[in-house]
Amino acid sequence: QVQLVESGGGLVQAGDSLRLSCAASGRTFSRYCMGWLRQAPGKEREFVAGIRWSDGSTYYADSVKGRFTISRDNAKNTVYLQMNSLKPEDTAVYYCAADRVLSKVVRGEYEYWGQGTQVTVSS
Repeated sequence: QVQLVESGGGLVQAGDSLRLSCAASGRTFSRYCMGWLRQAPGKEREFVAGIRWSDGSTYYADSVKGRFTISRDNAKNTVYLQMNSLKPEDTAVYYCAADRVLSKVVRGEYEYWGQGTQVTVSS
């Protein structure tokens, strides 16, 4: 069982940065692939970034590549999303997700997810 709690969202201006955190409970956190997804008003939830538990390899949506960085600290049971050069189109609720298989996170078939944190980017 893994429980996820996101934090770090807020209201920023275009070009600013934010770092989201996702604290996970459960002793098997290090064996889960972690990901961030987002959902804007009126749109479907979309994959943003993911990181494998086995080798720490990362994967990004094209829309955030070069601007966002996902990382994890297994000792702290926490995964981060550093978001730079934010744009108004990044405005969404950001969710943390976990599954043993990264491709399932990418497809939206993750086993666990959090309640989300709101990110609003003004122009």
